Amino acid sequence: MENGKGRVCVTGGTGFIGSWIIKNLLEDGYSVNATIRSNPEEKRDVSFLTNLPGASQNLRIVMNADLSNPESFKEALEGCTGVFHVATPVDLENKEAEEVVTKRAIDGALGILKACLSVKSVKRVVYTSGAVAVMFNGKKLEEMDESLWSDVEYLRSAKPPSWSYAVSKTLTEKAVLEFGESNGLQVVSLILPMVVGAFICPKLPDSVYSSLYFTFGDEKNPFSYTQIPTVHVEDIARAHKFLLEHPSPKGRYNCAACLATIDKIHDIVSVKFPEIQIPKLEEMQGHLKLPMFSSKKLIEAGFEFKYGLEEMFVDAIQSCKQKGFL
Repeated sequence: MENGKGRVCVTGGTGFIGSWIIKNLLEDGYSVNATIRSNPEEKRDVSFLTNLPGASQNLRIVMNADLSNPESFKEALEGCTGVFHVATPVDLENKEAEEVVTKRAIDGALGILKACLSVKSVKRVVYTSGAVAVMFNGKKLEEMDESLWSDVEYLRSAKPPSWSYAVSKTLTEKAVLEFGESNGLQVVSLILPMVVGAFICPKLPDSVYSSLYFTFGDEKNPFSYTQIPTVHVEDIARAHKFLLEHPSPKGRYNCAACLATIDKIHDIVSVKFPEIQIPKLEEMQGHLKLPMFSSKKLIEAGFEFKYGLEEMFVDAIQSCKQKGFL
């Protein structure tokens, strides 16, 4: 019998989102199996996870978990009542063929869900999706909700930045929700916008870099924005746990706290970090201008966001400075 709230599994435990989910779960009394893909060429340093409060008693690192071999996740799922499937192949630069990336993501996710059925202890799976599975829907709206799906054929023909990643996330989310419905397994998805905030992992997260592209002198970043929906990473971790614990969640949930505009971010950084050299506001207008992603469904289910825009960006910059990226 597990102590506390029982045992759950987090895939992709070394990433920005996965590490925060693990931290939040440990603090709330869960035992956690964290899957990590091993690299035969180097030993993975996971001390940033094993040093978390409660980790010595309640965190188990499961190496050699690889999405190309879903059977490798079975050991990590044994005895777990819940699974957070965060791990996903990420190829924002379209280095591999879209079909390869998509097949790996779908096969890996469905393989994990099949393993969940076989171990029998798993009651619910929370799948981490992204705004790219919603935003390319062909509609010009002031707000987007969970009923919208990105148009895969448009993505394949127009090929916007990170289009193959968007295709893989869209089709994988559809596949996992359909599998859950067809096989009597509770599967829900959480749709993330731009995730900002402090990071536990040693690597600079892509979303933190993209949200602060102007502080790194990268004005030509393809993900530069004029406005974009955002959320604090700790709220993302809390929302994952919220969906695990909710008595009857259904389908997809957007998880955006507020709309970040470049003028607001310029003001926050200028006032809070005057030592950081950033471009003039008129030079910071980016490529992306996205509407707000409505989180009405998540809020009406009982979730409350803790953090606003200033906390997201102040926490992110402080973390970048502490880890030597700024």
